[in-house]
Amino acid sequence: MKIIKFVAIALMVVGLSACGSKLKTYNGPEVTHVVVKKAERKMYLLHHDRVLEDYDFDLGFAPRGHKSEEGDGRTPEGTYLIDRRNPNSKFHLSIGISYPNAFDRAQAHARGKSPGGDIFIHGQPNAFKGRNGPDWTAGCIAVKDKEIEWIYAMVKDGTPITIQP
Repeated sequence: MKIIKFVAIALMVVGLSACGSKLKTYNGPEVTHVVVKKAERKMYLLHHDRVLEDYDFDLGFAPRGHKSEEGDGRTPEGTYLIDRRNPNSKFHLSIGISYPNAFDRAQAHARGKSPGGDIFIHGQPNAFKGRNGPDWTAGCIAVKDKEIEWIYAMVKDGTPITIQP
């Protein structure tokens, strides 16, 4: 009886771990650059000049133009770095973009505004699964949960990200 119980517990543990962790392992070519084309709603993970993966995404609620201040609903434009990650995100998983840089802060402060921050590539809200409609974030880049799992695994901190209009 103890053997049957042990086997049952072992199978449950194996079964639960096989259900799929959101933290994936990636052993392919290094992602050397992320390119985001806002107007096309396409994100490309590149190994030098070769596209490894591409993804569709949603943006902030006011997607046109460069983010200039907190609360404007825009996604920044320019070259930044992936600088942090959050495995416990409210949006499944998230990786941070180094906005604002010194130029962004200076521009906002010259207008008496805060540049904002906390710009991420992330999945869907944990509280709501399913598409939220186009351009629903506060300025982030949102992909499907299964996609952010692979992006999270593939893109390392320090990777440059260029966000184009």
